[in-house]
Amino acid sequence: MFVPIRWSDFDRYGHLMNANYIELAQEARMQFARDHIFPEFPLFAAYVRHLDIDYSAPIKPEGIRELEIDTWTTKVGNTSFTTHQEIRAPRGPVACEVNCVQVAVDLDSGMPRSLTEREKEILTSMLVED
Repeated sequence: MFVPIRWSDFDRYGHLMNANYIELAQEARMQFARDHIFPEFPLFAAYVRHLDIDYSAPIKPEGIRELEIDTWTTKVGNTSFTTHQEIRAPRGPVACEVNCVQVAVDLDSGMPRSLTEREKEILTSMLVED
């Protein structure tokens, strides 16, 4: 998917600021949920438990208005699932990789809950093992 970038995403050196990768990855994860989970489960909620980011190359604003962010599932557990994301300028090399562990949450209690079998099935359908 493609996520628009803003001039404020860049620092004075002309690089995409490291903290903004997190925001952009979150936008892509939300679109991933809207596309794959929310159609059947519009009230699905998951909290980020762990975020791991590896930066491999800078992204500069010259000639780009959006970033390409690919998102897929790498692990589905009982209460949690892990997504992997690759962030790049369009058709460019991977500049950043993000692994995100998310825990399904009961909206009434705010406590972790087990994923339903159907939720597991949906998440597993997008599974790509490392």
